[in-house]
Amino acid sequence: EWPETGRLALYLLGLRATCPPLEPGPQRSLVTWLKYYLEEDWAGSRQHGHPLTSYYQYSLGVLALCVHRKRVREEVIRRLLAAEHHGRFGHAGGSAVGKGPWGQMGWWHPRMGGVRQPGSHRVRADTEAVAALAFACLERERLVGARLAAELRVATHRARRRMDEAQGQDGFFGNIYSTPWAMQVFIATNACRKQLAYGRAMGALLENLDAFTTAATMAQALPVLHGRSYLDIASMHCQEEPDTLTPISPQLPPEMLGNMTVQLVVECPEPRCPQRRLYDWPVPVSAGASLLDVLRAAAVQGPHNFTFDTQDTPQGPFLSRVLGLEARQQKQSYWQLLTAPSTSLQMGVADYRPHDGETLILRLSEW
Repeated sequence: EWPETGRLALYLLGLRATCPPLEPGPQRSLVTWLKYYLEEDWAGSRQHGHPLTSYYQYSLGVLALCVHRKRVREEVIRRLLAAEHHGRFGHAGGSAVGKGPWGQMGWWHPRMGGVRQPGSHRVRADTEAVAALAFACLERERLVGARLAAELRVATHRARRRMDEAQGQDGFFGNIYSTPWAMQVFIATNACRKQLAYGRAMGALLENLDAFTTAATMAQALPVLHGRSYLDIASMHCQEEPDTLTPISPQLPPEMLGNMTVQLVVECPEPRCPQRRLYDWPVPVSAGASLLDVLRAAAVQGPHNFTFDTQDTPQGPFLSRVLGLEARQQKQSYWQLLTAPSTSLQMGVADYRPHDGETLILRLSEW
């Protein structure tokens, strides 16, 4: 059974940000569990050469413990430091958050429903960013000795320099969802005002805020929009925080009347699929339907025998199987989502809403 390192780390980061009541019992128990999961990951890295989950989860665990001002064994930190130094963040390990074979955020993004950006630097953008935040936190909170702190400082600046060099022409570090992580590194190291890359990334982020539709993705973008990073959570003075949170009623998207038709195409490369184009049919759906709604409609309309499977993740459903063909991490394959002729979607299957007459392509691809 996979350790829950990433899922619990994200929960504890969120819990700390809400200034929980002073009763330490339940929170202390969760921190203890996170320490246990991180030790399991560390033991796995000794045995297999990589964590049982992923370096993304491993980094999240170190970061969350640091934000809660809990010391982490030096061997655990040095394992992550060595991975950064030797460029091992490309290893996918297990799942990004929790269990399952659906990859890690440093390789492809389950919240994007199978989207992956090409290029080795772009692939591991958020893994490297979370590790850099963990390094910066350990140094800032003085949870390590002077010698290790100096090594962490060098690694943090090295990671930030790589992100700067790997920024895409679109302004993103990796893709839209890994960009807030990278921007937090610039904020945490007081480099956001000095770096043109940060300004370009902020411009790209502001132009694409409608892509952040889940709690998990919004939680990464909101600190950046306020010029903060997760490291600021560690120094919050909760007694001074005004109790201004009020419940709100969720606003439902406006109802769209009428119907539309979307062309759905499924492609699989040779030699695995000699036919290559496995499915190419129009799918009638209600106006305003999501891509996931299109897939569901295709599955029931027949007689073309369209099938698909998704896996639930904290960031939304992840497309894992189409027409019986599974995206397998071991074979470095994933279902890429595109709009014709060949534009990768920047949203997941549950978030993207096609327009009438659009051609959507599900392409089994390799990284």
